[in-house]
Amino acid sequence: MTNSTTENRRFVLASRPHGVPTAENFRLESVAKPVPQSGEVLLRSVYLSLDPYMRGRMNDAKSYAAPVALDDVMVGATVCQVEESNNADFPVGEWVLAYTGWQDYGVSNGEGLIKLGSQPQAPSYALGIMGMPGFTAYMGLLDIGQPIEGDTLVVAAATGPVGATVGQIGKLKGCRVVGIAGGEEKCRHAVEVLGFDICIDHKADDFALQLAAACDKGIDVYFENVGGKVFDAVIPLLNTGARIPLCGLISQYNATSLPEGPDRLSMLMGTLLVKRIKMQGFIIFDDYAHRYGEFAQDMSAWLAEGKIQYREHIVEGFENTTEAFIGLLEGKNFGKLVIKVSEPL
Repeated sequence: MTNSTTENRRFVLASRPHGVPTAENFRLESVAKPVPQSGEVLLRSVYLSLDPYMRGRMNDAKSYAAPVALDDVMVGATVCQVEESNNADFPVGEWVLAYTGWQDYGVSNGEGLIKLGSQPQAPSYALGIMGMPGFTAYMGLLDIGQPIEGDTLVVAAATGPVGATVGQIGKLKGCRVVGIAGGEEKCRHAVEVLGFDICIDHKADDFALQLAAACDKGIDVYFENVGGKVFDAVIPLLNTGARIPLCGLISQYNATSLPEGPDRLSMLMGTLLVKRIKMQGFIIFDDYAHRYGEFAQDMSAWLAEGKIQYREHIVEGFENTTEAFIGLLEGKNFGKLVIKVSEPL
């Protein structure tokens, strides 16, 4: 399906997945390009962010945000350029961070748009290190994790956009950082590029033993975004007074039932009680939007000074969105997953 100046390609939710999403759960369709009315702007999507939370929005279940309705456009953050403008605050050509979802074009009256300027140096960074993932890492670690020098910090999904940033901020704060990632290449990247002290492959048969050996003084902060067997291996190693920021559970997003085996909830509750552990979930913009400024100031400085390394996984072509998203849930991406939807104006 080719794109012209008169049509708007979009992926809509065709059916709700049971377990792992498939291509059949989405439908690529073409509709007329929207026309901005008085006070509105036409936004051309250049970059689309793909993130694990989108899997939850495909379910018709109560959560912190409404599910995507059947036949509606899939949700997602986008970096767009203003292609047409009937709003003096947003001239043609200006870059903005928007939430137009999986489609070529969106229309906005300006509410909720974040200006990125006319010539941002790396516009797609607004979807990652300078956007939701970076902000999540920063506030989750510093406000909930509260690391102090000498702490052992364990980070799951260590080379993902959140985990990679958590570990690097942890190093800046004087922590010993233990990463967990899938595969030798990602583990090597965490140590050699991101500066982690050690990174353990969760696919290893003796993963739990390796983690225990790497955390011989226990775990003071565990940044949780995976769950499953990784969390099972972490629990016995938590120190008294440990802190657990909880921002995701990607290992569970495709689950259709509770895992088999003994009920470990009482064991977890007992550990939290006896060791006085703080475990707190958070939704970044719901809980911390008012603190974005301090994050942006610190992160901009760290990037400029070369103290934070950032890796993007850019997939060219809007038509590849569903395949890339399914791969994301299987851990196939390496870095922040972004779709390049179109060329800039």
